[in-house]
Amino acid sequence: MEIFLKNAQQIHPLSTELIEHLSTVVKVLKLSNGHILLKERDIAKHIYFIEQGFARCYYMKDGKDITQWFMSTGDAMISVFSFFNQTPSLEYIELLEDSVLLCTSYADLQELYRKFPEFNVIGRVLTEKYYILSEERAIALRSMTAQERYADLLKKHPKILQKASLKHISSYLGIAPETLSRIRAKK
Repeated sequence: MEIFLKNAQQIHPLSTELIEHLSTVVKVLKLSNGHILLKERDIAKHIYFIEQGFARCYYMKDGKDITQWFMSTGDAMISVFSFFNQTPSLEYIELLEDSVLLCTSYADLQELYRKFPEFNVIGRVLTEKYYILSEERAIALRSMTAQERYADLLKKHPKILQKASLKHISSYLGIAPETLSRIRAKK
């Protein structure tokens, strides 16, 4: 839990009681590349924190998978709508490399918020962070060229070409694989 605790401590100091409680409600998972953490129509019952690894979230449209986001070491990941509403998911979460994850259940997260006010601050700051990332992605898809989106992705995930397929990357960028090939050929 070292990376998680370090990140959380940067947001707000953690009491000894909170750290002890986290050790009872957070599980460590070691999972292989290709593991599906969440499937469409399942209810997202856990929130995950990536201690080590890389993942993507995608949904299916007309028989094609469309990548919504990539997450790597130090990131939290959930199916937002499904997790917070406890309703069936519209998306999948897939590991793109062998990973070490921390996870806790929806019920345990709610208990953390009730028992430890400082954890509410951490939850709020993380929610703001990921809401901002979501907004940046929406703006990029509306206002940036495909080449600009590709450059931005490489800036945010410098090793993405080693971790994700070109098919996943092109769907994330909202372009055809052939367009991505042309963009990459220009570099």
